[in-house]
Amino acid sequence: MTKISSGILMALMLAACTPTVKLEAPDKPIEINLNVNIEQHVKVEIQRDVKAAISKNKDIF
Repeated sequence: MTKISSGILMALMLAACTPTVKLEAPDKPIEINLNVNIEQHVKVEIQRDVKAAISKNKDIF
């Protein structure tokens, strides 16, 4: 009987050790801060140079 009772006792002990997972919504809303800096530089001088080169050499293209 001791083997059976020790087996039952071990089964009960293993059943008591089952892990549990709890999912809960946070109390505060999730906040995401994005600091984005976009800069654009346009070179008008290059466009003038290209126009001048095309007007001098019309057979370039």
